[in-house]
Amino acid sequence: MAGMHRRPTPSNQPPARDGAPPHRQALRAIAAFEALKGFAALAASLGFVGLLHHDLHHIVASFIGHIGLKPGDRYPAMVLTDIDQLLSADLRPLLLAATAYVLVRFTEAYGLWNDRRWGEWLGALSGALYIPFELWHFAHHPSVASAAVALTNVAVVGFLGQQLWRRRQG
Repeated sequence: MAGMHRRPTPSNQPPARDGAPPHRQALRAIAAFEALKGFAALAASLGFVGLLHHDLHHIVASFIGHIGLKPGDRYPAMVLTDIDQLLSADLRPLLLAATAYVLVRFTEAYGLWNDRRWGEWLGALSGALYIPFELWHFAHHPSVASAAVALTNVAVVGFLGQQLWRRRQG
């Protein structure tokens, strides 16, 4: 197509059935996952904002009673106290952080999908920020899930770093 530029396929990487080299397919898979995380965060944020217009204390107290607990018992009362504190807090910083997270995920997905260097940088840096926290979580709460999350993130950051290195060399 006129006006579009594609990075040439290295001779040691045969194109896939759709004509995209394997590294591009991997970038698109990562982009799709990042977009999915962005949509999930957006849905959760909108759901949270939607709940703010209702009596959340009453909703949670009803749910606690529905599952057979008494709202006055120790742990249900702690949850209701936390709900009340949350609702009395200034939620703008939380909503701004959620908005920023969604925008970063969508921007990263766009950059990776379109094979942009800045998308690889954004993906590598934003993914690398989570690695220490994921490793800490795995060290203190070892599970298959926490190991899978940490290993997947390390693999994605490593792949994006390798892509950046190849771009620099070529």
